[in-house]
Amino acid sequence: MCGRFNVIDSPGLQNLLKDMGIGFALPPAVNLAPTERISLVKQGGSGLVIDSARWWLTPSWSREVSQTYSMFNARSESLVSSKAFRGPFKRQRGLVPMSGFIEWRTENGAKQPWLISNDTQALAVAALWDIWEGGEEPLLSCTLITTEAAPSFRPWHARMPVVLTSDEWPQWLDNGRAVAADSSIFRNELKTDWRLNPLDRVVSNARNKDAAAMATLGDAVHLVATGC
Repeated sequence: MCGRFNVIDSPGLQNLLKDMGIGFALPPAVNLAPTERISLVKQGGSGLVIDSARWWLTPSWSREVSQTYSMFNARSESLVSSKAFRGPFKRQRGLVPMSGFIEWRTENGAKQPWLISNDTQALAVAALWDIWEGGEEPLLSCTLITTEAAPSFRPWHARMPVVLTSDEWPQWLDNGRAVAADSSIFRNELKTDWRLNPLDRVVSNARNKDAAAMATLGDAVHLVATGC
């Protein structure tokens, strides 16, 4: 799963946006959590644009904005079968740029947070979006897509976000082109090297937005890419 992430201005993030033709600097944000506003890249009228979206998908056909069901992540295996996801999967695909995401695993009887990132690249995570018009203002919302974890990442979590490579995101963002449900985009392989660092447990509280609290602790664990 992916339930918390950071956006930190860096050459890797700047290069990702430059490659997309987006002349816009993302504001730094740490410890972003579901239901908060995040930056979503999607197709606009004349190219790719960045919009602010609520991180918890509200389907266009919903009666209300609700958190009854966990809609901040979408399992890649259910994109076609799910009523909430099948429409956006066909025509409303986007991606969320991030510097790193956070996962927890039990160590010595306590939940230890870990920051997962790449030393030189920003992460472009596949997303779906929809617009709900049942309120006073239209609500743009999104969900991040996850897949089964790569074997080397399973000690941390059974799921991981679908991170798009520079070869994959143009197709993913082109809503005029179909993406197959069994596309290799969703494969459970590390497409780039990952660096994992333990974090202070204060980040477990989503209200803690202090950048200093995101300082890494201890030695990093390096996972080597297995994808091609």
